[in-house]
Formats: sequence, structure tokens, C-alpha cells
Amino acid sequence: MRAAVITHHGGLDAIELREVELPRPGPDDVLVRVAAAGCNNTDLWTREGSYAASAEDPDARGGWLGPLDFPRVQGADVTGTVVAVGSGTAPDLVGARVLVDPALYADPGPDAAVVDVLGSERDGGFAEHVVVPAACAHRVDDSPLSDVELAALPIAYGTALGMLERGGVGEGHTVLVTGASGGVGLAAVQLGRARGARVVAVCSGSKAQAVRAAGADVVVDRGRGEVLADAAAAAPEGYDAAVDVVAGPFLAEGLDLLRRGGRWVVAGSLDGWAVGLDVRRLYLADLSLVGSTMHTRRVFAALVDIARRGLVRPVVAETFALEDLALAQAHLAERGHVGKIVVVP
Repeated sequence: MRAAVITHHGGLDAIELREVELPRPGPDDVLVRVAAAGCNNTDLWTREGSYAASAEDPDARGGWLGPLDFPRVQGADVTGTVVAVGSGTAPDLVGARVLVDPALYADPGPDAAVVDVLGSERDGGFAEHVVVPAACAHRVDDSPLSDVELAALPIAYGTALGMLERGGVGEGHTVLVTGASGGVGLAAVQLGRARGARVVAVCSGSKAQAVRAAGADVVVDRGRGEVLADAAAAAPEGYDAAVDVVAGPFLAEGLDLLRRGGRWVVAGSLDGWAVGLDVRRLYLADLSLVGSTMHTRRVFAALVDIARRGLVRPVVAETFALEDLALAQAHLAERGHVGKIVVVP
């Protein structure tokens, strides 16, 4: 089969299209013919090896959870059709349309930690076929979403849904979303609106119309250079929660935008990971600063239900052929798009 692999940590030249052996499912696995596979910032950072960098060793290279084995097929967001099953798996899964949970967990609990991610610790969906545990293949036969739309869901929408859960966002709440035109940010806009929240979204002015169409009640143009003041004016009584994938200086500055008892949930650092913070601003206002990484088993089950019912229709910016994965990742890195970029093998 054809697969796009990365051969080392580095630039786009690390990506190669190869003919590789068709993987065989183990006893508890299924073989999925990939219909579509979404692209994520994690693909860029894993390829570059930037997760291992630190203030002590800025030149260190590695994956999110440690060293990677090469060659590696990336691609965590997978939808497709089961074409074969292992000896311990129910044969009636053959022919099923599935959405794949890319995570493996530390224990069977509903909120167990992620210890392995498809396309990072094991080969993923930037290929014609992929093997995954049968327990990770969720049937979505009757979903009204297209394969490309389904492939936009796992990482971005799973991360956004987890952030909204940790932020306690629900009906009648006001939520601030940074980086609102990107994959996770736009997902948070759509999912927040679906939960009945009032959504104030921060993005560049050129993308405001698309973000508003996705469900934002108010769009703050970060290009004006007055994000803090404009966000405050959009919610004079304060925010119940912030969903932040940007971090940097705005995280510390923005805490005063929260109402007493509010929650600032962060799952990215596009504007910088080193933040200076006066902790008195946290404890004197009973605020919570919450880290959120990906989804949990419970959150992904809720996402599958959303997919089956078509409660949210993901925004897809572009699709690319498998042989154009390097171009897809280049477009992703430029951040000129709104929504998700998806590879169709």
C-alpha cells in the first residue's frame, strides 16, 4: 500500500511517499481502509521534534510522549471502512464505517490519561490502510457527516470538547475563545455555541466572517492590537471561562477578564509557552488555571455521539491527496486557512 512516512525529525523534506507492506491486524485489532485523515498542528510539532525542546535544552528533539521510531506514518484523525478483523474481534465489524479514537489510555477509567497516540507512538492514517484496536473503532454508519468532515473531528474537536468540559461551559455561559480560526479554536466556537453558550472569538479580521458563520456571537479582531480592551467590552460582566490555544502574554493579562470563580483552560502555546503570572490574581478571585491535553475516553464517546447525530458540522478548509502531504503541512503551518485540512488517500 502507499503511505506517507517521516524518516527523521526535521522539515518538510522528512516526508516521503513509499510503498509499504499492508499491515496485519492482531487478535483484537481491525484493519481500516482510510477514507480521510485530518491534519493537526501536532503533526508539524512531532515531525519537527519540538515537543522535547525546553529552556534547559532548546535543541532537544522528540515526540509528544518521548522518542519516536522511524519511519513513522503520521495521521491521528482517521475515518474509514473496516476491511478485516483479528481473530478475537467480532466479524460483523467488517464493512462498518468507523471513526477512530486515536488515543490509548493508562487504565479502563473514563478519564484515564492518554499514553499513546495514533500517528505518533504507532503508525497512523496518512496511508491507504491502518491497523487500530477494535475498541477504538467507533461505528458511525448512519452519520450525516461526510468522510472528510468526520476526519476533522478527533484531535481538534476532541481537544476543544475536553476544554469546554474542564471549563464547565454550558447553557447561558459566556466563553472567550482564542485562536478561533484554527482547528481547535473553531471547534470550540462551534461546540460552545451548540452547548448554548455565548461565544466571543479572537481571530484576525480577515477570518472574522468565517468564524462568525461558525457560531461566534462576537468576533474580536486581534489585528487591531486591542484584544484585551475589545474582549472586555464584549463581555462587561466578565467571562465564565476562556478556551485558550494561544497563551503567551495574553494568558496572564487576560485573567482579569474572568468573573469571580471563572476558569481559564489552556491547551496550546502558539504565542509562547513562557508566561509570567502574579498568582494573587488567581486566589483572590477564586480563579482556576487549567491545563487540558486532548480528550479522554468519556469525552471521545460524547464526540462520537455528536458525530452520529450530526449536531456539529466541521469546517473543512482544504483537502489534499496523500502524495501532497508535504504541501498540506506547509499550508497548515502558514495558518492562512479557516477550519481543518484533510488528506484523502
